[in-house]
Amino acid sequence: MSRFLISCGGTGGHLAPGIALAEGLHARDHETRLLISEKKVDARLVEKYPALTFLRVPGSPFGWSPRILLRCLGSQFRGVRFCLQLARTWRPDVIVGFGGFTSAPAVLAGRLLGIPVALHEANRVPGRAVRTLGRFARRVYLPPGIELRSVPAGATRHVGLPVRHEVQRTDQVAARIALGLEPDCPVLAILGGSQGSTPLNDWVHACLPSLGRAGIQVYCVTGLGKGEGSATRIESNGSPVRAVFVPFSDRIPEVLSAADLVVSRAGAGTLTELVRCGTPAILVPFPQAADDHQAANAAWFVREGGGMVVPQGELARLETAVREVIADARRREEYRANLQRMDQADHLGALLRDLEELTTGRRQDGVLALA
Repeated sequence: MSRFLISCGGTGGHLAPGIALAEGLHARDHETRLLISEKKVDARLVEKYPALTFLRVPGSPFGWSPRILLRCLGSQFRGVRFCLQLARTWRPDVIVGFGGFTSAPAVLAGRLLGIPVALHEANRVPGRAVRTLGRFARRVYLPPGIELRSVPAGATRHVGLPVRHEVQRTDQVAARIALGLEPDCPVLAILGGSQGSTPLNDWVHACLPSLGRAGIQVYCVTGLGKGEGSATRIESNGSPVRAVFVPFSDRIPEVLSAADLVVSRAGAGTLTELVRCGTPAILVPFPQAADDHQAANAAWFVREGGGMVVPQGELARLETAVREVIADARRREEYRANLQRMDQADHLGALLRDLEELTTGRRQDGVLALA
């Protein structure tokens, strides 16, 4: 049995795969501790996992303005001190980071104490944390086809994002009823990422009457602090059509199973869950994402045939695209078939096997094999 310290806080896109990895490690009789941020979204998501141990590490996002930069540096110093103390007392065999501002303190503590470090990057454009810290890592897990010149030779492994065990497609009618939706009307889900999306929230409110007249139900996750929960009932040709708004959802498998189509940002975690549940999507990449990585993620998703892209600057044509896709059952079936093809590799199993190899110190001489 080995011990793994997993740094995965800050966004749902970092936290969800960290939880998936911890679940897999526990199933193989290993111990874990998960480092999360002090943000509300982290606190809400971890409520569902009482069997896992979560620790809040000091930290705040990087920024170039003097105030944000000073706050970031101060919190990172406190974070390194916290991680050093934890690593000395709990003595993990490996430290795993999923990027973001919570990874740096854990990686630096591992470097100072001689503990092997592994980093995972799911976006098609690696983030600042992985680009900067990759030189200190024994393993850097990158999406297939992506390379980083800053990573030491032999450290790169190509593997996708692990998915929580609960993220599986369920019965569509049962999922709709559980979410307070009508079982027989098509459903459009709106996902703005773990922080929510004001432009997508505004778009769906503006289009709600016409979507309702077309018989399309809406389930919108607005984001914490960007709208209270509400439910609206609209009559469409004598039939009830519902629109449900929630600030946060820990029922993503049901949301994706209920939906005929999703309108979403293009974070790597969301795309992985869309693939796992086989739900077609129209992606609206966040234009201010670091290094425009969401645009790169979306381009990959479209090339693989999982859906289409509408840039945020072209939201005026989004409703037409939504109505066309929902009305075209054959097109949606093609998207679903492509998504099923994309979900063939066992990314979690590959990560678990390689991390166990890392704890034993055995040499790796080939590319990480996906079962």
